[in-house]
Amino acid sequence: MNKSLLTNVIAASFVVLGYFMAQPLILTVGLFALSGAVTNWLAVYMLFEKVPGLYGSGVVPNRFEEFKAGIKHLMMVQFFTEENIDRFLTVSDSKAINLAPVIDKVDLAPSFDALVSTVEKSSLGAMLAMFGGTEALLPLKEPFIEKMKQSLIELSASEQFNQILLNELEQPNVIADIQAKVANIVDQRLNELTPELVKQIIQEMIKQHLGWLVVWGGVFGGLIGAFAALIS
Repeated sequence: MNKSLLTNVIAASFVVLGYFMAQPLILTVGLFALSGAVTNWLAVYMLFEKVPGLYGSGVVPNRFEEFKAGIKHLMMVQFFTEENIDRFLTVSDSKAINLAPVIDKVDLAPSFDALVSTVEKSSLGAMLAMFGGTEALLPLKEPFIEKMKQSLIELSASEQFNQILLNELEQPNVIADIQAKVANIVDQRLNELTPELVKQIIQEMIKQHLGWLVVWGGVFGGLIGAFAALIS
């Protein structure tokens, strides 16, 4: 049993006891506690559900597009600003940009094929044909690719290369392009959201905390009821 339901059950029990025992104090405390708990429970419920005849209910589904726009505005203004992107790209250690994993995944076979094609079309083509043509170069393919990757990794690890890369990445047009791509990704993800999914996410996050609104509504309602009964 959750906090909201337990609070309403306790308040209703006070009403029943007070009525059948003819105890005005208990009855008043129960009525005020029940009204406070039910009112707060209804307010929480109205955040997520439309209640016929109650204007303003169903805030989340009614304002869903504004909700998505607010998320995008928050992400782009607070996180992906030009200053934050520039701060991310500006690293103190130039070797922090490790391109080795990227280079290792690159297919360099077309580079070898282009080299073979160039040799074949050059003045060395006739000489190459005497030794079996381009097939004679195939055993060199794997060693060529490995050597190229090693050379590219060594080049990308050099301080000069990293400094040039950072300088290019910090150009305004590059940062603007990054911002545009991030905004596009955010839009795509937000378009996947549905009002029902957002409702579930928010309810899950604040369910525990909003439950206390009902509890305290019942407590303070009961205290006000006790005070009202005593002074009457």
